[in-house]
Amino acid sequence: MNQFVLNEYPNAETGESVTHKYLNFLEKEYQSDLKKMLFATSLCSDDINVSTDFRKVLARPFTMGGLGGLPYSGLTGMVAFAHHIPDGGDAFIFYAPHIGITDDGELGKMRRPGQSKLTNSCGALMLGLERLQQQNEVYVPINSELDYQQTLLEQTVMPYKQRILEAKNPKKEITEVFYEEIHKKIQLLVKMSKKEFLCKRVFLLGGIIINTSPEFNDMVDVRNFQVINTNEMEEKTFDISILETPAFRDL
Repeated sequence: MNQFVLNEYPNAETGESVTHKYLNFLEKEYQSDLKKMLFATSLCSDDINVSTDFRKVLARPFTMGGLGGLPYSGLTGMVAFAHHIPDGGDAFIFYAPHIGITDDGELGKMRRPGQSKLTNSCGALMLGLERLQQQNEVYVPINSELDYQQTLLEQTVMPYKQRILEAKNPKKEITEVFYEEIHKKIQLLVKMSKKEFLCKRVFLLGGIIINTSPEFNDMVDVRNFQVINTNEMEEKTFDISILETPAFRDL
């Protein structure tokens, strides 16, 4: 199974590996106290997502995400998170869309625990893709207070319609698009809330979660890992990734 994942995402690692690798780095390189770290996620509400393995180490996760992983809690949610950080602690936000992979290497589907059939993953993104692919009419999402997250998800990917449909694998591409959108929104929300953080540092970890069958380990393709110093929060701080530092490369 891992080889199928690595064929699509060569840099992917198991959720357990990502958890220990990045938290150990924060402890050793930044002397961060994990007991005083407030953890937040912007992940899809799909039950298959369990925040990689971070919940085994970090307690009380603050949930920002909804369908697809967009931070639907918005500015109010980010400010609330900023206000809840323990005294002397740090903020840590993990954000990612997710995509399933079958035992045969097909992206966009997976075999879930307790089921023999294949189902879509991410279901919300795959539904959005099906609607983008409609041939008989131009699809326009209609606002509905009973399905507003799916509506916003589809409005978010609509400007990328041609990029997604013309891609070699549209299921993979719509997931890439969604990662980019989640990343931009998290960055913007942190910046908008900078005066509200009761800590000196905000750590961000972003990527794509690859869901596998129950007997295998889910994988994570990390795309961004950065530290934002809240007292020095300027435009340039949002372009610096810890992934590029010599200390991280030497792990």
